[in-house]
Amino acid sequence: MGREVAESCVDTMLMEMVAMYSGRFYANKPELAARRIEAIGYQVGHQLSERYTMERPRFSDHLEAIKFICKDFWSEVFKKQIDNLKTNHRGTFVLQDNKFRWLSRVSIDSSSEKETEDPSTPGESKAAQAVSMYLYFPCGIIRGVLSNLGIPCAVSADISSLPTCSFVIRVKA
Repeated sequence: MGREVAESCVDTMLMEMVAMYSGRFYANKPELAARRIEAIGYQVGHQLSERYTMERPRFSDHLEAIKFICKDFWSEVFKKQIDNLKTNHRGTFVLQDNKFRWLSRVSIDSSSEKETEDPSTPGESKAAQAVSMYLYFPCGIIRGVLSNLGIPCAVSADISSLPTCSFVIRVKA
């Protein structure tokens, strides 16, 4: 019962944070809202990495740290491991979660999608933009963890089909 309450609290917090930053504080500036949500995620990830790596020795390379995120960290935060990890062995890693917990209750109505599509945003609908706002927080969490482990990087997310989500990590040289 304790975990169900905690999960619902995190879900509600994420929904409210996205609603406040994208709908109220920075309603006309979605890029600022995205940056702020990602920054909050960064702080959370930085602090969580302190907790989850306290008893571990330092990681010897990037791949070892990414594997820690895929197995141990993801299990602690999302109660499951990452479903797939791909790398080009040159600093780019793709973490795929086939049922990303924070997108499991999201749906896009494709019938109303065509009616409300904004011509000023080619290639990306308003619904897709709204869903992507929920991914800045976990991207920030991943970046915060890796930063605290001494790995500067950029993290982005891609939704192929809900609730499947891929996180692309590009390690900075």
